[in-house]
Amino acid sequence: MFIRIVKMSFEPSKIEAFLEYFETKKMLIRGFEGCNFLELYRDKQNTNIFFTYSYWNAESDLENYRNSDLFKSVWATTKQSFNDKPEAWSVDKIVSLK
Repeated sequence: MFIRIVKMSFEPSKIEAFLEYFETKKMLIRGFEGCNFLELYRDKQNTNIFFTYSYWNAESDLENYRNSDLFKSVWATTKQSFNDKPEAWSVDKIVSLK
């Protein structure tokens, strides 16, 4: 399993539209084969910055998602609202304490 973190910065006037759109797509993303977890976070200081955290069984599952029609349509719609270049990281979980 590995984790994908994506940082997105939005034009403030487009945040509500993004949140509404994400609400309509979150279950499709979470239900994509190989995706085990999905969360959306909002920065407390810079409220136009959001992060998605998703857990994937394998890198190939993420690549399948990134090549899917679902991702292509979600990304095409979402990136229209950005006011800065998005950043993404693929990381392995080393330690988790509950």
